[in-house]
This record gives sequence, structure tokens and C-alpha cells, in this order.
Amino acid sequence: MTDAHITVHTEAGIDRIEPELHGHFSEHLGRCIYDGIWHSQESDGEGFREDVVSLLDDLDMPVLRWPGGCFADDYHWEDGIGPREERPRRRNLFWSQDRSEAPEEPNAFGTHEFLNLCERIGTEPYLATNVGSGDPQEAADWVEYACYDGDTELADRRRENGREDSWEVPYWGLGNENWGCGGQMTPEQYAREYRRFATYVGSMDNLMVDHDIELIACGFENHAWNRRFMEEIGNTNWGVEFPLDHLTLHHYYGRTMSVAEADEEQYDAFLAEALEMDEHVERIAAAIDAVATTRDIGVIIDEWGAWHTEAVAESGLEQPGTVIDALSAAAVLDVFNHHSDVMTMSNIAQTVNVLQCLVETEGDEAWARPTYRVFDLYAPHKGNEAVQTSVDTPTRDVADEELPLIHASASVDDETYVTMTNLNTRGTHTVEIDVEDVDATSADVDAEVLFEGQEPDLAVDANNADEFTADELDVTVESETLTVELEPSTAAAISLE
Repeated sequence: MTDAHITVHTEAGIDRIEPELHGHFSEHLGRCIYDGIWHSQESDGEGFREDVVSLLDDLDMPVLRWPGGCFADDYHWEDGIGPREERPRRRNLFWSQDRSEAPEEPNAFGTHEFLNLCERIGTEPYLATNVGSGDPQEAADWVEYACYDGDTELADRRRENGREDSWEVPYWGLGNENWGCGGQMTPEQYAREYRRFATYVGSMDNLMVDHDIELIACGFENHAWNRRFMEEIGNTNWGVEFPLDHLTLHHYYGRTMSVAEADEEQYDAFLAEALEMDEHVERIAAAIDAVATTRDIGVIIDEWGAWHTEAVAESGLEQPGTVIDALSAAAVLDVFNHHSDVMTMSNIAQTVNVLQCLVETEGDEAWARPTYRVFDLYAPHKGNEAVQTSVDTPTRDVADEELPLIHASASVDDETYVTMTNLNTRGTHTVEIDVEDVDATSADVDAEVLFEGQEPDLAVDANNADEFTADELDVTVESETLTVELEPSTAAAISLE
């Protein structure tokens, strides 16, 4: 018996799904960089973990944010350039490295290593500058060092350090969580600091660099804070009225839940909390529109994902990679598709080993996590036009909210691509899909499904990683209606061409 229905309105376009909505985030935290992306024991030469680089390259990542996170507002970029044996060992004010719990940063992985990684895997770099403990000169110097091709001291120093040609770094974040670990600033204080930094960094693309520099301000889940920031940032007697291209917020969910100990009701609450992303995107967009416009200032969610009780400072914020977390990521990516008219980027936290990472390592082994499989399944959406979807689904009461048990989004280009999740961890649903203006009976239909037959708390390791790849999904077509059966805790995709 059919109990859910999805209608894809192919002519009701929302906007282009920017590839950057599938972006990623890496911070000097735990084993994300050292023993994750970089072999910590390497002192010279290329210390990249080739197994990790290969997995990231296969993912076709559109953008990667670095070096933080809280780490960014205590990081001074000049510590991470030059011969590695001469780089200073500094404190890491916020996080331990490796599993040693030592709050020290060796600076073996710095600007050159990060930007070379981005070139190797074909991803755009997003650098977060130090507003909390730095100054505008330091931020502007970083742009000059990385991006200027002239004959200044900083450009010549880059060449002496082994990079003749400049890099094109399009995205520059001015600060991180400056309402918290980035300085505990009021929105008005951060707006004033932000404008000061933007005056110098934002002027670099006038004469110094040959590409556009996009400036990113860090907002807050407290949306009144965002409104006050936007009002203050627009209060100027001279210069650009709104010197930012994007405003961000961070949304983590599941921080009171241990996946290993959770029951079905806690899974429901976790998924409902993940779907709060929808309201957060709407509210930060409203804060922008109240003062400026999202046509000029995009919304970025540059830290998001599951954060469970296992992820504490002592563990380097490591937690198991499970089916339920991957399922939440699929639902959130559907939310991002629905908001493609205002969203310009997102960055899941974090790339390797930390929080809801996509790749995990242990010793000489590296493997893809279930969330990696979700990003792979959803990749065909990138660059398509998102279209409206109507979902008639059963729901479940979760506290004061209703959890939709079937969630979906769709996009069109040469094909129509529909993704859907069964957020019911304890029941199968039969779903009908109608795709308007597409003759499903004559179309080439392909469908895949993730996590069939797997429990929500099933965790990945080196031995079972291949068990999380997609399987073929059976689709019946009758009178131009497609029908699929989604087992509990599954994510699926259907393409029609």
C-alpha cells in the first residue's frame, strides 16, 4: 500500500544548485590534518596521505574551508610558510592534535600545503583569516602573499618558498564565530571589526589580484544577532555599504545523543533537529533581506553536521561514522536544494577523522564513511536547477515538532534527478513519484539506494566500508507514476532521462 507521494514540479524552478553547496571544512583539530590529510611524522618532502587524497579527489569536492574554526582566530599564517624545519611550534589554544592531547601546533601543514592540496583534488580554497587575535594588515598580507604576481617582498617570499605563480583564492572569511571563540564580540563590535578588515582585504582585488575576492562574514544561530550585525555593517559614511558577499551560520545537531546508546525515539529527535536547518536558512536569509538583499549577499552554512557525546576534546572530536548520521546528511542536502535561491555554499564538518567526517583513517588504512556515500549519491544535483517538490508523507510527533518520514528534493538539467530519504528508522514506506512534464513510461530510469538492511547505529570501519555503497533500487512505472519501496533508514536517488 502506498503511503507517501512525491510530486516533482519540473517547471517550478527555484534556482541553480551551486556546486559549493557540497563543500567541506578542515581544521587543525585532533586528527583532521595530522594523521588525516598529512602524515604527522613527515618533516620534509610531500607529506600528504595519498590514500586520503585519492578518496577526496574521487569525491569531486567543490570547495574546502581551512584552517578553522576556532583555530583560525588564533592562527598566524606566517608561522606555516618556509622550510618546515624552521617553522615555529606554537600553541593550539582550542584543540589538541593527534591523540596525544597536546595543545601544540607544529605548523608542518600551512598555506602552501593547503593550497597545493586544493590544486591536486581540484577544489576551490576558502581561507578563514584571523580577526579575533590578528589585525587587518596580517589578513591583507596573506592575500598578497598567496595571490599577487608582482614584485613585492611578500610575492618574492612566496617564490623563495617554492611557488612561482600565485594561487587564485576566491573565498576569504573574515573571522570565525566572533560571537564566541573568535573574541566574544557583540554584533555591533564584530561589524565594526569586520568593516575594518574588509576595507583592506576587500581592496586587494582592485589592483593587486586578477580574480574576484568574495568576502564572508560569520553569523550566528541567534538570528537577532545577525539582524543587528547587518544593521551595523550598513551604517557607514564612506565606502561600500555592505562589504560582504556571504553571511554564514553554524548548525550542529545531536550533541546530547550517543548513537551507540540511543533508542528509536532519540533517533527521531536527532533527525528533527537536523531538519531545523530549514528554519535557520530561512531566518538568516530574512535577516539579510531586512537590511540588504540575498540577491547580493548569499547564505553559507560553513559548519554543519552531527556532533555526538562521543566527540569531546579528549577524543579529538572523533565519533563513529554511522548510518543515522549519513541519513541526516541526505536530508540536510535536500534542505539546501530547497533553498538554492539564497544559499551559495555549505561546508560539512569535518573532512577527515573529526565529527561527521567523510573519510576516516587508522594507521596505514583510509576508508570512506557512510556520509561520503551520501555526497556521492547526491553529486548529480550539483549545477542543476532545483525545482519545487511536494511531499505528501506520514509524520511522527517529536516534542513540539512533526518529523516528516519521507523527505525529498529534485533538480533538472539534461535529466531529472530526484533524491529522497526514509527518515523512519523502524518502518518501510512505499512511495509514488510523479514527475510533471516527463513521460516516465518512455524515459530511461535508473535508481540507487543506500543502507538497505543496515541498522541506524551501524558504524563503518576498515573491514566493512564497502558494504555502504549504493545498491540498485527497483522502480515500477505505471501510468507515468514511479513507485519505489524504501526500507527503514535509507536514502535513494532516481534519474529520468
